[in-house]
Amino acid sequence: MTHLKVGLVQQAIGTSPEETRNKIQAAIRQLSDNGATLVVLQELHDSPYFCQTEDINGFNLASSIPGPATDFYGTLAQELGIVLVTSLFERRASGLYHNTAVVFETDGTIAGTYRKMHIPDDPGYYEKFYFTPGDLGFEPIQTSVGRLGVLVCWDQWYPEAARLMALAGAEMLIYPTAIGWDTEESEEENARQLDAWITVQRGHAVANGLPLIAVNRIGFEPSPAGGGQTFWGNSFIAGPQGEMLWQGASNQEETPVVEIDMSRCEKVRRVWPFLRDRRIDAYQDLIKRYRD
Repeated sequence: MTHLKVGLVQQAIGTSPEETRNKIQAAIRQLSDNGATLVVLQELHDSPYFCQTEDINGFNLASSIPGPATDFYGTLAQELGIVLVTSLFERRASGLYHNTAVVFETDGTIAGTYRKMHIPDDPGYYEKFYFTPGDLGFEPIQTSVGRLGVLVCWDQWYPEAARLMALAGAEMLIYPTAIGWDTEESEEENARQLDAWITVQRGHAVANGLPLIAVNRIGFEPSPAGGGQTFWGNSFIAGPQGEMLWQGASNQEETPVVEIDMSRCEKVRRVWPFLRDRRIDAYQDLIKRYRD
């Protein structure tokens, strides 16, 4: 597939689970009507970002895979004939939960899953309380629109994850995301954080010669402990040289369809052959936590 039309869903959470699911479904249908053959949703899109606090009741939001959530999104993917990237709270077993991306093929079947590997534990992002680190490795998911290197949110800060996806044959990098600003931070710090987030991911696109898709939520979500997070949106698609193909706003819902010229990856990698020039004989220390 030389030219790929990608649809993104950047949204605020609804006032109820039903409203949220209806908003997502309407956005997916709109994107399909506008020609998207690949649609990517934001991280944990079916609920508020519950990881702002540690609360055992949050586990009630999880569902099995396969299960009701995958039935819903699989049916929608089949009806519209699209490849759909979702982000779900997986209940694998009693007391065992994952932050899991599920990719659906155009016939509604599950093409593959990815369990988030890097799990943060920071103020307002207490994910280690909820999620067991992934155990499926960095394996691209084969679909009818290409081999998708699906990673999730905190993974986007790690060049190792992007590189391993590229080395395994990924044809694009995809990051469903939920990231925002703490209400107590200064505007200057907020700007630095957003710029860092965009810059590091554009670097992954450049270093691997691959297009990159990042989809983030928007809106203020209060924390039961007080304060909350203002999710900063700015979803974007970058080309294989880090060039911006599209970037969203920080405070509005958006459902763009963006065309990616997939043939540029081969052209860029011929000019910038980073994979050729890697010194794999000298990278042994990368598997160490730190060089003392």
